Amino acid sequence: MINGPFVGREHERSLLNDLLSKKVASLVVIKGRRRIGKSRLVQEFARDKKFYVFSGLAPNKKTTAQMQRDEFARQLSTQTALPEVKADDWSKLFLLLFDKVKRGRIVILFDEISWMALKDPGFLGKLKNAWDLYFKNNPNLILILCGSVSSWIEKNIINSTGFFGRISLKLTLEELKLNDCDALLRHIGFNRSPLEKLMILSLTGGIPWYIELINPGYSAMENIKKLCFERDGIMVGEFDFIFHELYGRRWENCKKIVEYLADGPAQYLDIVSALNYPSSGALSTYLKDLLISGFISRDCAWHLTSDKDSLLSKFRLSDNYLRFYLKYIAPRLNKIMKNQFLDVSSPILPNWEGIMGLQFENLVLNNRKLLFQHLGIKPDEIISDNPFFQRKTVKQKGCQIDYLIQTKHNTLFVCEIKFSKNEVGPSIIEAVQEKISRMSVPRGYACLPVLINVAGVKKEVTDKNYFYKIIDFTQFLSR
Repeated sequence: MINGPFVGREHERSLLNDLLSKKVASLVVIKGRRRIGKSRLVQEFARDKKFYVFSGLAPNKKTTAQMQRDEFARQLSTQTALPEVKADDWSKLFLLLFDKVKRGRIVILFDEISWMALKDPGFLGKLKNAWDLYFKNNPNLILILCGSVSSWIEKNIINSTGFFGRISLKLTLEELKLNDCDALLRHIGFNRSPLEKLMILSLTGGIPWYIELINPGYSAMENIKKLCFERDGIMVGEFDFIFHELYGRRWENCKKIVEYLADGPAQYLDIVSALNYPSSGALSTYLKDLLISGFISRDCAWHLTSDKDSLLSKFRLSDNYLRFYLKYIAPRLNKIMKNQFLDVSSPILPNWEGIMGLQFENLVLNNRKLLFQHLGIKPDEIISDNPFFQRKTVKQKGCQIDYLIQTKHNTLFVCEIKFSKNEVGPSIIEAVQEKISRMSVPRGYACLPVLINVAGVKKEVTDKNYFYKIIDFTQFLSR
């Protein structure tokens, strides 16, 4: 059953539709953060096709490999009218399924594939054999393997020699683009001001399931209070749900990393020192897991003169919900669980603009292509773009730029990202001038300051004509 509107994912849908013109069976792998809409994308693609979907059981201490097989058998019986079988072997189950999908246009989804394989080292080998011996013999069949544990999929399927040469299409679902988020908000009936929409999206990011939680009958602030600051609010327990389900025994270490990064980007050795964790392969694995899952990003500094990445890089918590939870919900969790945190008469939350500034910066970085279009920059003109940081040395000052774009034409777009419900005043000019003065700008380069805001700027700012562009980010949303 498909509920609610479906927006966006045009590129992914186009790639899936291309498979329909092939005259051979297709094996597809889709990965991405939990709640990102992987299953829903497949459901939309298979809307007018014969469709079978199988999902693994969420793991807990009592979940066994046999329980996963029994659940698959139950789902198989429900969807095919076969009598339910007690199968002790995946090969038997795959053969029973193939008997129902031998001919015709068929789409099969194995959802949360890592859960299906739980505690059964033979699962993947038997799945590979089932593909080779059975499923691929139907030229109109599309088998889709899907999961939220992206690092597991990378290691065990995409980079596995067992599946080498068999995968027809790989998709990594990222957050919805800002215009798609706006369309989804409008579909569910949230038609408030662009500022209120940005408040919502600064919490949810481009995660469709989170956006669909919004009640159009409430303001942005009322929605946030109900979801995040009431004892039974859905977003209160979401953090533990994500980490327990995705990372299993590794969840404590991954949790410590994101908790540390919630205070700001950090270099690898800073993380080692703060967590008192050996600089080892294990820590690198945890960081890689979080990167692949889309919860953190790695921003590499680069040499402006040579166009090459420097050895300096920082890890950044790029998932808006995780950052909001760790900075705003977690420190107040005891009061929230006692329903003591909120004064319902208060129109705003404590230190609201401070946390929203951090959230808004992430939202902008995740939608940087909008800035390229607005600034007239073609993608092939860009050498590097990222938050930029310059280490202090004897010869240069330290500095940090919210977002820097370097083009082939010796132009540096120095972007200052500012969230404020009020118009930005002229003090912003001095702040940006100070940052640029600290940069080691190569001879012959132009620095073009850009201000990205949400509530406009005061007349004194525009009168000084300092900024190359002043971008009101709300213009990218419907009014």
